[in-house]
Amino acid sequence: MELQFETLDYQMHAIQVAVDLFIGQPNQQTEFGLKAQNDMRFVANLPLQINDEQLQQNLAKQQNKFNFYRTFIEEQGRNFTVEMETGTGKTYVYLRTIFELNRQYGWQKFVIVVPSVPIREGVLHTLETTRSHFATLFDNPSVNPKYEYKSNQLSRLKAFATGNHIEILVMNIDAFAKESNVINTQNESGDAPIRYIQNVNPIVIIDEPQNMETDIRRHAIASLNPLFTLRYSATHKNAYNPIFRLNPVQAYELGLVKQIEVDSVLADNDVNGAYVALKEINAGAKSWSAKVEILVNDKSMKKKVVTVKPNQDLFDLSRQNDVYRSGYILEGMNVEEQQIEFSGGLKVTKGVDNSLLKDDIQKMQIRRTIEEHLRKEKSLNTLGIKVLSLFL
Repeated sequence: MELQFETLDYQMHAIQVAVDLFIGQPNQQTEFGLKAQNDMRFVANLPLQINDEQLQQNLAKQQNKFNFYRTFIEEQGRNFTVEMETGTGKTYVYLRTIFELNRQYGWQKFVIVVPSVPIREGVLHTLETTRSHFATLFDNPSVNPKYEYKSNQLSRLKAFATGNHIEILVMNIDAFAKESNVINTQNESGDAPIRYIQNVNPIVIIDEPQNMETDIRRHAIASLNPLFTLRYSATHKNAYNPIFRLNPVQAYELGLVKQIEVDSVLADNDVNGAYVALKEINAGAKSWSAKVEILVNDKSMKKKVVTVKPNQDLFDLSRQNDVYRSGYILEGMNVEEQQIEFSGGLKVTKGVDNSLLKDDIQKMQIRRTIEEHLRKEKSLNTLGIKVLSLFL
């Protein structure tokens, strides 16, 4: 029995914003980039013909549609974030985006990076089940049907690099994150198998990128020499250059999930979820400010002391670290008690670290979540309703 796929508006929107990022890029369907090395020719993605200024303008247009804070490619690179709630067809969206990018711009080489074996198997299964669907939609494009990277079948890398088809390579991050991995091991001539990928400037799609935020894994992804990266998850740790969002509330309103329930182990007015340490209050006759230490999104999360003035938002000062997205506008101070207050009700006193109880809070969150998940799973299992639990 052949599966039938619906065309859903929100999925098409997520696909289109990724395609529209590159408006101005010519369609090079009849061309392909050739690179030569050691008497071998590689069929590479042709480079971007639009400059970063045009790409920045395209990014701003997409971000305006969602009222995203403006981000800058100069700071965050050619990394673009799509947020999609669990169960809304994220894998289908990025697979169809591959075919749309090929149709619109002629790009052929794509690497999908996943964090685990179960996710890899899920992606491979979806590639198989959607093969005839995409063949019908895109008029039978030439696609290499061998998708999976295996360290004992390095000939697949050669086929990926030299084939003049849509080439999709699915890789587990652990297969290339270490210098000792087979793909990074040099032969007698000094070449490593990863060169096959590097030479074709693939478009890299990262599934669940919050699991790949260590320095080692970020370096590994960069070592693929991507033309650009598209990042897909429901729970991003860092939303580099966001272009689309379908959050839990929106998914519920669209009828994509049956019910959302939010639980907390903190009091309703407790906003101690983010790190803020007061270092100093500077009070003058007509104005005042405070120096606070926060987590700044500077390629990686780093503690940094910043000066904040009344009505300034820590979200902006932290370079849009999501933990400060709501409730961190500076509203008041108390010089005598050496204390400042934010719009969400958080009061920070000098010398008091508001993250001291974080370990206890996290332990309680895990216990409460497991108990509640099992209770709901037991009650809803007979109805065929799947229960998902997320930590926010």
